[in-house]
Order: sequence, then C-alpha cells, then structure tokens
Amino acid sequence: MDHVFIEGLEIEALIGIYDWERRIRQPLVFDIEMAFDNRIPAASDDIADTLNYKAVSKRLIEYVSASEFGLVETLAERCAAIVIEEFNVASVRLKLSKPGAVRGARAVGVQIQRTRST
Repeated sequence: MDHVFIEGLEIEALIGIYDWERRIRQPLVFDIEMAFDNRIPAASDDIADTLNYKAVSKRLIEYVSASEFGLVETLAERCAAIVIEEFNVASVRLKLSKPGAVRGARAVGVQIQRTRST
C-alpha cells in the first residue's frame, strides 16, 4: 500500500490537565501517514482522484483548533477517526507531539496506528 503523508503540521489548541494549561493555547505538532492507493491518481493525473492532503490538513486544523481535551491520547484518537472516516483511507499512523511539555525534552506525545474496520 502507498502512503500519503503530512509532516510537521502545527496547530494551536487548548489541551492539558493542569489549570494553567486550561488557560492558554499550546502548539501541537502532527505527523500523519495515510495508506492510500496512488495508482489511480498517478494514471489519471487528476487531483480529484487523490487523497487531498490539503483537505485533510484543513479539516484537522479546524477540529483541533476548536477542541478542548485534557489528554493528547484522546485528541489523537479523534483525529485518526476523522481521517479514516471522512477521507476513506485504509489506515492511518498519527504522531501527536506536544513541544515543551517536559523540561529537557524537545517534545512528548503519542503515536498511534488505526485501521478501517470492515
């Protein structure tokens, strides 16, 4: 299976479990890899046949910007579900990083892989 990816998508969100985190927006960074058969768009050279990574990015920016979850785990699950359900991909691997959350670490976060249920 081919993969379409979005790397380093930065979105600000209200996320966290501490009181101070509930008062500020923090940057989150997404790396997304989506299983998609690229043979049809390669043959047609038509954007209508592709997995449109701009549309995926815009949808996630819209969703994450409006979210208010406590845990990055919850947000990652919801974002993976959006990609699978709304963009009809076979599977998605999503890495959600929260830069600056732990002193001394560039970022912390989660990486999940989900597959479409049949």
